[in-house]
Amino acid sequence: MTTRRPRRLRRTESLRQLVANVHIHPSDLMLPIFVKEGLTEPQEITGLPGVLQHTEESFLSVLDAARDAGIVSVMFFAVPLDRDETGSQACRSDGILSRVIRRARGHVGDQMVVVADLCLDEFTSHGHCGVLDDRGEVDNDATLTHYVSMATVLAQAGADLLGTSGMMDGQVGAVRTGLDQAGFSSVGILAYGAKYASNFYGPFRNAVDSQLVGDRKTYQQDFRRSGEGIDEVLLDCEQGADIVMVKPALLYLDVLSQVSQRTTIPVAAYIISGEYSMVEVAAAAGVVDRESTILEILTAVKRAGADIICTYWALEFAEKLGK
Repeated sequence: MTTRRPRRLRRTESLRQLVANVHIHPSDLMLPIFVKEGLTEPQEITGLPGVLQHTEESFLSVLDAARDAGIVSVMFFAVPLDRDETGSQACRSDGILSRVIRRARGHVGDQMVVVADLCLDEFTSHGHCGVLDDRGEVDNDATLTHYVSMATVLAQAGADLLGTSGMMDGQVGAVRTGLDQAGFSSVGILAYGAKYASNFYGPFRNAVDSQLVGDRKTYQQDFRRSGEGIDEVLLDCEQGADIVMVKPALLYLDVLSQVSQRTTIPVAAYIISGEYSMVEVAAAAGVVDRESTILEILTAVKRAGADIICTYWALEFAEKLGK
């Protein structure tokens, strides 16, 4: 019997490169960008080393760098000065997120895909992703009305895609109908189909100055249910999603793999703030080699089925991959 020797193809780096079949390209990476109203200079975000809240001017240089590195998509989150119970700033055409989207579109034209986060959590005084009813609970259907208004102003501002991240039932269908009725049938929806109530969102809440007290377990998915993410992704596809998102990425690679096998539309995955910070802290402590660990993580997410990887490492690694 001939002995099989798989190690033959691992013997040298050039052999390993020859047979590798999972590759990361700059265009696979989506860069999240935070812009805070009223800032006069960028500021560090607690828990997210190397990630900044930008001014309405400084984010333009990030766009330039991303474009030059081969990144083709950016997702914007905005932090307003004023918040209220209904997150009304989110639905204003002169609000911070609308201003940022309008300026980004004017700056890059069609050279980049401009994605706007469509959620109320950054804009509400209570920090929830929707409006509250008389009992202090998130009112699903009342929230959808606000989402449609927000979608319309962001489409008017020039967004290519809207990231429906609030996890309200029927949000994709409501936004799709609202956009079509308003004449924005060409604006797409990046649907957060499988978004879990994770313990790893903490640094992101610092990034958007979240006012949340309590949790979002009544609308984000329960990590103890294995099939719920698939069900919601399929619902979003039925309602008109153009791209579906799995979030978090690393802790839910099994869900990501299943989603990529069950859908025919593009699949995105978001390596979230706590997953990012975990690696950065470990690398700073000398526990892991930072660069090779990050590359392994990006490759794992791509291997599991992600067509698009939303990550705070996007710009750094796009520049490295392009060398």
